Amino acid sequence: MNPKNTEFNKFRSFFWPIHKHELIKFVPMLFLFFFVAFNYHLLRIVKDTLIITAPKGGAETLPFLKVWCILPFAIFMTFLFTKLSNKFNREKIFYMFISIFLIFYLIFIIFLYPKRDVLALNRTADYLTSILPKGFNGFVAIIRYWCYSLFYIMAECWSTIVVSVLLWGFANDTIKVPEAKRFYALFGLGINSAGIFAGQTVSLITKKNINLVSNKYFQSSWDNTLLIIISIILIFGVISMIIHRWLHKNIFQNRQYSNEQKDYKMSLKKNITFIFKSRYLLSIALIVLSYNVIINLTEILWKSQLRELFPTPQQYTSYMSKITILIGILASISSYFVSGNVIRRLGWGKAAMITPLIIILTAIGFFSFLFSKQFLSSFSIFGMSSLTLCVFFGSTQNIFSRACKYTLFDDTKEIAFIPLSTKDKIKGKSAIDGIGSRLGKSGSSFIIQLLLMMFITPAACSPVIAVLILIIIPIWISSISVINKNFQTTQSKIETI
Repeated sequence: MNPKNTEFNKFRSFFWPIHKHELIKFVPMLFLFFFVAFNYHLLRIVKDTLIITAPKGGAETLPFLKVWCILPFAIFMTFLFTKLSNKFNREKIFYMFISIFLIFYLIFIIFLYPKRDVLALNRTADYLTSILPKGFNGFVAIIRYWCYSLFYIMAECWSTIVVSVLLWGFANDTIKVPEAKRFYALFGLGINSAGIFAGQTVSLITKKNINLVSNKYFQSSWDNTLLIIISIILIFGVISMIIHRWLHKNIFQNRQYSNEQKDYKMSLKKNITFIFKSRYLLSIALIVLSYNVIINLTEILWKSQLRELFPTPQQYTSYMSKITILIGILASISSYFVSGNVIRRLGWGKAAMITPLIIILTAIGFFSFLFSKQFLSSFSIFGMSSLTLCVFFGSTQNIFSRACKYTLFDDTKEIAFIPLSTKDKIKGKSAIDGIGSRLGKSGSSFIIQLLLMMFITPAACSPVIAVLILIIIPIWISSISVINKNFQTTQSKIETI
């Protein structure tokens, strides 16, 4: 009997389903996921703090950013990816995109942020405020703080392009379905443990009030906190490229995907059209859209309440670092003990159903207290104000939703791509992850913009948003059923070959 094919005992299968001969590729890939995800978690904390806690910013800025800035830029980046894919292999594209992001973050911290007051378009913004309705305050803030807006865009695209398209695309290219069922949950552990360490790092920096630099540009504790965080992002970005290069040089030197890519030319329009022609890929796109629409709708409501409770950058960053830690802990536990075992024992379909069920259950608690805050202003429990309760249950909803996303949702979504051909994977994944997630967030943001025109504040829009979530959940669940049926059929054919 070949030792490579021996089964694990129950204990090993549950905790560490990795063969000894697989460690040489599994461990470096685990570290690659960790460092890329560490940057993602740091960027997620910083981007919100900058724009939400700006003097004339706020959570109402986010819908305008996601529609008028992030979506067009995500389409451009996806277009750039498809064009580069016609000329270069995926390894070189990885280095190109990582370099683009790191160069921008460097420019931001050494030039844009120090000159933020000079570069702010206050006169233009003040004029627009005087002629536009109050519902456009978020749009005006984008223009006023255009440097922060640009950082927010590049931070969001790190998630879309680097994590979803490049990193997971690399894993899908090099790992087979039987390996993925064992590897992906542990890769999720790498991503989620990065959240714990990133949150702890930011929490430590904010508590210590480290004054790394003291001059007219970096005077406050928050200024130095931002400088340290960006420096860490730059270092870990370089380390990620080094690990990626080592893997290609020592493990995947015989990778064949580039030869297949030469047989066809990619175009953004054709890739999107291809998705609509495939019921399987369209269903994957729908679950991605559904998740992103719901999480964006609820997060904007939650963050608007969060800013009321924690108005300063240092307070907001400190609280968000704690949320990041809790998400990381819960997601790590899920990755290690739940995700992989649920997928292996219950199958793809039941595992994929868990995320929408968790989201709807936690949303019930959040919206209940949000409505209580709006309509019962003196409402309190155990001495906690309605605002505190709203933030607490909103945080709970966000923690559980994000933890599910980083484990069961991502794992099942990525596994769904694996049975496809390399051509279909690249075309489908670049369009779904590059644009689909952005379209979900931007579409929901556009809805919130329309609601803000009528209701002025995000909280006032909450009843309509609750109804929209109840409409989207059944669409998500039905799409999972379609994928599961086709996945099982495709996988059975592969296993008989």
